[in-house]
Amino acid sequence: MSNAPAAPKAEAKSARTKPAKAPGTPAAALPKDARAKKPKLVRDSFTIPKDEYAVIETLKQRAVSLSQPAKKSELLRAGLKLLASLSDGALRNALQAVPSIKTGRPKAETPAAKPAKAPRK
Repeated sequence: MSNAPAAPKAEAKSARTKPAKAPGTPAAALPKDARAKKPKLVRDSFTIPKDEYAVIETLKQRAVSLSQPAKKSELLRAGLKLLASLSDGALRNALQAVPSIKTGRPKAETPAAKPAKAPRK
């Protein structure tokens, strides 16, 4: 056997590695204050009635038909921007149109009986 097949593998491996960045890249040239800061993201969860949750899917489909696909979070953020732009009276009316719901995790729709545990020996 010869070692010839091993050499092409090593060359292929080195060809896949990324070359080092040039020291004068534009991102490195900008001072830290001049770079655009990414907004801090917050993860949250909430409870919403099924019929109102279905509206999100309807709005997503409408957005696709307008050649502007949107994610759930994008739709919610757009709604927040619209609510923030309302006058106090209009915001009050919008909030009064939404019924208050009990917060927390929803219970199972059909409560299943728990099976009896076998006694330990």
